[in-house]
Amino acid sequence: MKRAAKSERRATSQRVTPAASSSSSSSQARRQAAAILEVLAGVRRPTEAAQVLETSLPRYYQLERRALLGLLAACEPVPHGRRCNTSRQLATLERENRRLRRDCDRQQALVRATERSLGLVPPAVAKASAKGSEEKRENGAAKRRRQRRPTVRALKMARTLRAEATAPAAEETVVVEMTSPAREGE
Repeated sequence: MKRAAKSERRATSQRVTPAASSSSSSSQARRQAAAILEVLAGVRRPTEAAQVLETSLPRYYQLERRALLGLLAACEPVPHGRRCNTSRQLATLERENRRLRRDCDRQQALVRATERSLGLVPPAVAKASAKGSEEKRENGAAKRRRQRRPTVRALKMARTLRAEATAPAAEETVVVEMTSPAREGE
């Protein structure tokens, strides 16, 4: 009994009333929809509908195609559950990145403290640029850097688009599943 009541409530809440659907649309859109539905039902011919809408026949067919595409898009099933939201995913990954950096800093501090307590000499810090000493000449002047050849951005983009177009369609539908490091061990 409870299931029937729930399904009945669900069915009534999903019904679209004419007043609710037409409140957000303009009068012209309603006229066009009515004319298209009359043609699809066989009440009018496309030429008559074009005359009623005061448009040409090709424009009527264009409107009909758009209406049918909208109908088809509205009939697509809606996925259940949470949707994949890239901004939410990005925020989650940034939080995890900050957490992992804190963990890394903590581990490094523990290693330094352990080295000090054992009396070990900390390893020498590597310089940021090992090439810096090699670039200097005998007289102390640095070697002159070779200038970068300019690349036309349009050609670069065309190359990447061509490469993407030749990639198989299967690669485009790759689904990434995120798992936290704590859950992997479970």
